[in-house]
Amino acid sequence: MATGRTHRPATRSRGIPEATVARLPLYLRALTALSERSVPTVSSEELATAAGVNSAKLRKDFSYLGSYGTRGVGYDVEYLVYQISRELGLTQDWPVVIVGIGNLGAALANYGGFASRGFRVAALIDADPTMAGKPVAGIPVQHTDELEKIITDNGVSIGVIATPAGAAQQVCDRLVAAGITSILNFAPTVLTVPDGVDVRKVDLSIELQILAFHEQRKAGEEVAAPEEAAGAVPPPPVAHRAPSGGPGADSGRQGPDGDVPAVMPA
Repeated sequence: MATGRTHRPATRSRGIPEATVARLPLYLRALTALSERSVPTVSSEELATAAGVNSAKLRKDFSYLGSYGTRGVGYDVEYLVYQISRELGLTQDWPVVIVGIGNLGAALANYGGFASRGFRVAALIDADPTMAGKPVAGIPVQHTDELEKIITDNGVSIGVIATPAGAAQQVCDRLVAAGITSILNFAPTVLTVPDGVDVRKVDLSIELQILAFHEQRKAGEEVAAPEEAAGAVPPPPVAHRAPSGGPGADSGRQGPDGDVPAVMPA
């Protein structure tokens, strides 16, 4: 099987938009679930609902793959699984190193979804010398002093950073210098990389803050709704007229809306 260092996915060369590439894993996840249930075909509407997108966008995305489905039948599930997997490069073997084997790094090492999606955890690396040799998920942890040799020996092109924020940039620089061209960053900091290196950032605190914003907005809408229903909005002002024939009355002088001003000049 080919390794990640010698082969790259064909999506960029084929001109598939980045927004479409970002949705391909969503389609693949939905299709894999259908495949596991032995569903042979799926309509664009059903698949779009499962993936959380609209059907027109799905059909447009699939047109970039050269897959248009069959009218009245839909899309062949197994073929789409293969087609999307190929475009994402998941039919290849992608060796990955995880740097920083704290709680998060250990959880990532134990995640069973990597192998089933074409990613092989080639090494676990940590700066703590007391961690060296200890097995995590059946893989012995190695010290950061060996980082460059590990990357070269295993042909790694994808690195995962799960270190504290203060160490992330230094680790990133070493990964890039050793030949890593794609980085998944879990450290709560922004990394600086040269052209040609792709970085995807996963920041759980930012995602929670976004959810907090939506929760606050929903709470505000719930408070505002009863007030509006109870007539909390004040009625429009009522125009006043001077008494007919009374002091200050002047039928020849009107206000801007045709009403006689309530107070007239002497």
